[in-house]
Amino acid sequence: MPLQQVQNIAKTFDTIGLVDMDSVQLMNRVDTKFVFTLKDLEFLLPQLVEHYFVLDVNGVLLSEYESLYFDDAEFSSYHDHHKKKVNRFKVRYRKYVNSNLAFLEVKHKNKGRTEKSRTRVEDIPSEMSIEDFIFVKNAGITSDAMSPSLMNSFSRITLVSKAMNERLTLDLNLTYTLKDKVEVIENIVIAELKQGKAMRNSPFYQLMKNNLIRPLKISKYTIGYIILYGLENTKYNRFKKKLLKIKKLQEQCSQQLS
Repeated sequence: MPLQQVQNIAKTFDTIGLVDMDSVQLMNRVDTKFVFTLKDLEFLLPQLVEHYFVLDVNGVLLSEYESLYFDDAEFSSYHDHHKKKVNRFKVRYRKYVNSNLAFLEVKHKNKGRTEKSRTRVEDIPSEMSIEDFIFVKNAGITSDAMSPSLMNSFSRITLVSKAMNERLTLDLNLTYTLKDKVEVIENIVIAELKQGKAMRNSPFYQLMKNNLIRPLKISKYTIGYIILYGLENTKYNRFKKKLLKIKKLQEQCSQQLS
């Protein structure tokens, strides 16, 4: 199976621990995203071994993440993204399952840069406390109230450059949940190159270029929103090409695995 092969390849990387990640937190950064198949990752990953460390969390290289997103009654986070608003926010609780760490995070996207504010919490709550709401208001949220909008979970390989100020995350097994509804995006990898400033000489960026994989502006939150709330209930015309791209890659992966 490709997933097992990917894990085996990850074991060939030099490792880095959580303690050593402080220098590459990149809370203010430029993100460049790519989407490709799990089978593609099996081919691409070995070509990165000499350039990156892999994050090792208590012996685990493929870490589990859980995120609960909050939005206001108008779902402003989703609609601001759809309208290409240059100054927008997303609010979520994120749990790093393998290290049992959880944070409340506010992601502020402004003119192409991402700034993340976060505070430690005990676990992912079902409702936002007054203290947490004050935190998100201080981070720039203008809404008067927020409630859970969707939950997602995924497995992640985190790579850290040996020579540049950058991290690379590779997200697999993306699963979305809303009440009793569960949707899974199978055999797709969402890669996110996180840099202090855009550097096109990055080994990963060059690898993507050499394999004709172009950057794709994609949000796990907006894709999950469309899937869970339904096309009939969602304004999604700006994201049509992204949905078609994912569908095409899934079909391609099915052919690769057959």
